[in-house]
Amino acid sequence: MTPTPDTPFSVPNIRWFIAFRVFFNSRFYYPVFTILFLDFGLTVAQFSVLNAVWAATIVLAEVPSGAFADIIGRKHLLNFAAGAMIFEIGIISFMPKIDPVIIFFVFLVNRVLSGLAEAAASGADEALAYDSLKQAGLADQWGRVLELVMRYQAFGFVVAMTTGAAVYDPRLVGQVAEFFGSGFAPGQEVTMRFPLYLTFVLALFAFGSTLKMKEVSDSTGAAGEGQLKESLAMTLAAGTWIVKTPFVLSVILFGMLLDGVIRMVITLSSQYYRMIEIPESIFGLLGSGVALLGMVVPKIARQIAEKKSPVYALVVTVVLAGTGLVTMNLFWPRVGIVPALITFSAMYFTGFFVSFYVNREADSRQRATVLSFKGLSYNISYGVLGILYALVLKLEKAGMDKADMLASDVVENQVFMDTFFWFPVFFGAGMCCLLVICAVWLTPLKGRGH
Repeated sequence: MTPTPDTPFSVPNIRWFIAFRVFFNSRFYYPVFTILFLDFGLTVAQFSVLNAVWAATIVLAEVPSGAFADIIGRKHLLNFAAGAMIFEIGIISFMPKIDPVIIFFVFLVNRVLSGLAEAAASGADEALAYDSLKQAGLADQWGRVLELVMRYQAFGFVVAMTTGAAVYDPRLVGQVAEFFGSGFAPGQEVTMRFPLYLTFVLALFAFGSTLKMKEVSDSTGAAGEGQLKESLAMTLAAGTWIVKTPFVLSVILFGMLLDGVIRMVITLSSQYYRMIEIPESIFGLLGSGVALLGMVVPKIARQIAEKKSPVYALVVTVVLAGTGLVTMNLFWPRVGIVPALITFSAMYFTGFFVSFYVNREADSRQRATVLSFKGLSYNISYGVLGILYALVLKLEKAGMDKADMLASDVVENQVFMDTFFWFPVFFGAGMCCLLVICAVWLTPLKGRGH
């Protein structure tokens, strides 16, 4: 008889789950993501197309991959995710700068593989970790695991942001080499690949982590492994269960709104920093500072989730997000970083609470599929908001007085400031709609806390 582990971190799958999350998500090229693509010879338009392909791949593969994980096993999907990461990073790390058309298609393959890897990992890793705890009789310790994994991810992100930006700069790399007595003086053609090389190493570590994981015996279907028919049936069953479980549906809907709005604001954060007169030289440090929130917020979120009701958790998150979004519109010089941090902290609360409540309610046999529906809803929300905001920007530009003959960068800055108020407006309207839906159609959240 196997003895019950003393802590959740005594369970091997939990340790490898944390390692996988850190290695899979700490990508050194994130601080130079856009300019990396451009330095390879791609245009801004091509960059936009590639990101659209990435988002579409995740949306199309998210739920089917979750159902597939519940049928053939979560470990197999995680092996695929880590393997796809190795390949997608490898092909651009070692690709020579050749014909721009070929480069575009190589990056197209990269984006598709990256989307498939994200979809395969989404849900499967949490499902395997949670069921490992459940099997060990420690399901009530999931909050502690979430807290620690978010803190380690935050630390990994800080390292990736600072190191990735540093090794991308050929002047800084040359100065460091000179300090150590080396004559190494690389150009941008060389250093632009350094963040990719470092991420490639992490991809190998992520693959090693998934190989060490063990499948939980009762977390997969008993028959028909890999069959398309069973995958579709699992998807339909999980979707039906969510719709018929008002508490879970409401949690996902609120998470969908919060994640979509805040993630879009985070995407535009560099432009916001410019508007509040923050020097571009410290953007990377600001990104690291935001990541440090992930080392503080999860502990607070766990205490709320374990001791307070879901309604209390929702109120805390909504107040933070609403306060941050409204005050960001004031564009206070330098001080405007404070409302930005308030907004970004709401993102960490959202991620923790949604994972905590959905995993607590979902059945082991369809957990990965249910979590994939959550991921699907998030990406749809983010994609729709991106399209709507692009339309708002286009209309605002068209409505500006052309006689002003302003410089293009001045126009872009003014349009950004004039349209940013739509984020708190959309958030407020969406929140009102969801509250009405929960009050009229769904079972109220109140009273579902444990």
